[in-house]
Amino acid sequence: MTQLSLLALSPLLIVSLTSVVVMLAIAIQRNHALIALISMAGLALALAATAGVWLTAAAPSALTALLIIDRFGSFYMGLILIAALATCALSYSYLARYPGRREEMYLLLLLATLGGMIMAAGGHFASLFVGLELLSMPMYGMAAYLVKERRSLEAGMKYLVLSAVASAFILFGMALIYSELGTMIFGEIGAQLAVALDDAPLVLLGVALLLIGLGFKLSLAPFHLWTPDVYQGAPAPVVAFLGTASKVAVFALLLRYVVATHAAQDSALADALSLLAILSIIAGNVLALRQLNLKRLLAYSAIAHFGYMLVALISSGPLATEAVGVYLLTYTVTTLAAFGVISLVSSPLEREAEALCDYRGLFWRRPGLAAILTLALLSLAGVPLTAGFLGKFYVLGAGVDQRQWLLLGAVVVGSAVGLLFYLRAMIQLYLSPASAADSPAGVPAPAGAVPASLGAGTGVLIVLLLLMLALGVYPSPFVNLAQGAGLSPETGVPVLTENR
Repeated sequence: MTQLSLLALSPLLIVSLTSVVVMLAIAIQRNHALIALISMAGLALALAATAGVWLTAAAPSALTALLIIDRFGSFYMGLILIAALATCALSYSYLARYPGRREEMYLLLLLATLGGMIMAAGGHFASLFVGLELLSMPMYGMAAYLVKERRSLEAGMKYLVLSAVASAFILFGMALIYSELGTMIFGEIGAQLAVALDDAPLVLLGVALLLIGLGFKLSLAPFHLWTPDVYQGAPAPVVAFLGTASKVAVFALLLRYVVATHAAQDSALADALSLLAILSIIAGNVLALRQLNLKRLLAYSAIAHFGYMLVALISSGPLATEAVGVYLLTYTVTTLAAFGVISLVSSPLEREAEALCDYRGLFWRRPGLAAILTLALLSLAGVPLTAGFLGKFYVLGAGVDQRQWLLLGAVVVGSAVGLLFYLRAMIQLYLSPASAADSPAGVPAPAGAVPASLGAGTGVLIVLLLLMLALGVYPSPFVNLAQGAGLSPETGVPVLTENR
């Protein structure tokens, strides 16, 4: 193991070591503040190491057959670490008054983060499956962490059962592809498919099974039915991680697979992906119109957003990987901000502030949180001068570049419909405050129940607010990052593109 290899692996090693330290610290003495501090310090150090790998460009493009530590992987590992760090801080604020054992949440979060990072650097079916299971298994416990709450247990059980089925589809799909081609390395799969695709029906079946499993993980329609129930039942900080880091990891690996194997050039697969994109955009936006629960609304919104991202993936042009990178960056920051507000106005001791009526008059009680949630909703809607507008602009640019007019029409119509339910949610924030009689079950709205503080959660929200503003007003540095994380359509390896 050379110094170069150790530097390339340092982000993964730091998160692994932090997990061990946290495990030992829990065994020696339970201390919520100390465990949270160790976890945040480890994640911050791993993020700094990832930035070092990016800046020095010292990492080899293929460290092993399983892992590719490059600028593409570093970019998405950085996004996963940012989401994990924000979730860790939000969990500390959320669990501060929880009477049960709180420390295991951070251990589960670190393990899930490690799994996501392995997926972001994966270039092999083995790293796909190991990373996916390491990411998913801790998420079952995180979703059901509030064990005395029926809604949390239900969310954990649903996610466990359905995720296991999706993993089985992925495993069978990989087995079929391997049985036909004799390799599990993405680049070699692409090389063999280029000359023998028509004579490999089992490969097409394997790819279809892979697509079904990954469609579940990404909440693509029609594999999305679990998403609103899990979003509603799981603790708010857990949903922030589930809706960002886990989706980023899966989509990054899917992007690398599609580019390395030239999968988008196959007409049947391109048509299947196009159908999934259109169904996701329609289902996500139309079903969100009927929601009176903010967490379920954001769940359906996530379904639509990953439909938008599929449009860039299908385009498979020079702008495709850059568009996906920009969109995932803006989506991650915005979703973390939205669920960060939900986390700070909710409590594990009572029902969470999830109904839209719970946020009625939030501006008059906690104007700072109302402003952040407003900006997050505007960004999700893609309003100009917000982070979300930058992401949708790039998706539209990638679609126009490849003349995907049907998909572009779906994006435009879906965005117009989405604006309706985002505005409906925003209006609630500025209405006159709800009285006890207007609240569900005749109790005061919990959105004003938790006093404002300058704790870790508030600090994270301030940082996310600044990032949203910067992405909307001065996006050039972030666009340069996404350009640097591009992949060559010819080889599936990193390529630095010129600034446009």
